[in-house]
Amino acid sequence: MDKKALLIKTMISYYANDPCRIQHFIKVHDFAGVIGKLEKLGDEEQNILEIASIVHDIGIKVSEEKYGDADGKHQELEGPVIARAMLETLDFEDSVIDRVCYLIAHHHTYTDINGLDYQILVEADFLVNLYEGNKSRETAGQVLRRIFRTESGRQICADMFGLSLDPEATRE
Repeated sequence: MDKKALLIKTMISYYANDPCRIQHFIKVHDFAGVIGKLEKLGDEEQNILEIASIVHDIGIKVSEEKYGDADGKHQELEGPVIARAMLETLDFEDSVIDRVCYLIAHHHTYTDINGLDYQILVEADFLVNLYEGNKSRETAGQVLRRIFRTESGRQICADMFGLSLDPEATRE
């Protein structure tokens, strides 16, 4: 079986009885995959991005149990250990696991983004969070201007929320 398919199956079991979390990571995975391909990531970086997008929020369950919340900083703290164990069990390469865990440990940190895989993961997560959080068009416009850097991610965000990419256009 394809390792990413097996990872998705494992994550669905991990989030058993929580369809919202399952839907979330599937959507983030799909957006990340599309943006990565449109931005012409190399095969290795695309693979890492897709794996990270599947497990990016793996720390939520422990955060809720340990801290009583799903705070992004708690997810970044707790997620890498859980992801590492899961990825090792599924026999992913150490270099892949290391980068995926780095991305999990930073996916709610929007400064000093190092790597196109990191940027795309953040953008894909925002696309889904803006929609799932029923955020306003104005909020989406602010996030577009503040966070999005890839041409593909910017265009998807603009199209999803009816925003202009023209810097001369009136602010949303």
